[in-house]
Amino acid sequence: MATTAAAATDPAPTTAVAAEPSAFSREVRRRRALRRMSQLELATLAGTTQRHLSFIESGRSVPGRAMVVRLAESLGLSLRERNSLLLAAGYAPAYAESPRDGASVEPAMTALRSILTGHLPYPAVVAGTRGELVLANAAFDVLTEGAAAHLLAPPVNVLRLALHPEGMAPRVVNLASWGRHIVESLRVRATAHPDPELDALIVELSGHLPAMAPPGPDHLGFAVPLRLRCAEGELRLLTTLTSFATAVDVTLAELHLEAFLPADAATCDLLRRREEGRTGGTPPGAPAVRAG
Repeated sequence: MATTAAAATDPAPTTAVAAEPSAFSREVRRRRALRRMSQLELATLAGTTQRHLSFIESGRSVPGRAMVVRLAESLGLSLRERNSLLLAAGYAPAYAESPRDGASVEPAMTALRSILTGHLPYPAVVAGTRGELVLANAAFDVLTEGAAAHLLAPPVNVLRLALHPEGMAPRVVNLASWGRHIVESLRVRATAHPDPELDALIVELSGHLPAMAPPGPDHLGFAVPLRLRCAEGELRLLTTLTSFATAVDVTLAELHLEAFLPADAATCDLLRRREEGRTGGTPPGAPAVRAG
């Protein structure tokens, strides 16, 4: 009798009642699953124990701000995603998101304009994560040649411009292979950093692509060049991407500079002639064009 009474009055163990996982807990678990990481792997990277992480994911433990930041970093989240995770945990965002014309990012934007100008006579653009055009140099006109007006009206999306039937697509000789490369790169990004708007754009762009062709002689062995017809002939271009690796501002972290390089001597000569025609034979130095 005494034993029964004691059992009835003893407090229940804390593990007897499962806490309801919060939005934060569910998001940590979802992000970990996307990256196919075990709890032990994530806990080790974040400098905590597997038990603690298990409690966080189940909602039985509320982490401090520093732990949330460490988890976000260990999951490889973008700055925007890190801010979202902090908000879900009840904390203020850690990273500013400055306007593109704000004073705090002006030195970086000035540097980008200088790079764009210095890249002449070859085309180069600065775009956001979903292809929104931010800046372009004067040689960008070789990519917009013949494009429909609605694709060039702000806000311009360089990805849509590239693959739309009324954009660059009719002039791209190897549209199937080059376009597929673009879409697959976007899919990789969308898997690592889920974004409904990017998903919708991928579906749209995929619908513009012809059937996949087997690798042809236009492959260079290490990259798929863009083979683009223009008024003066055919261009063969390679693409390089540059970003601010140590950015702590969301705006800068989401920008990338896409620079096109000639894949052969003929392309180099053709673009130089176009630049001479545009500048009247003066050295390259046309100002970068602001697009949004």
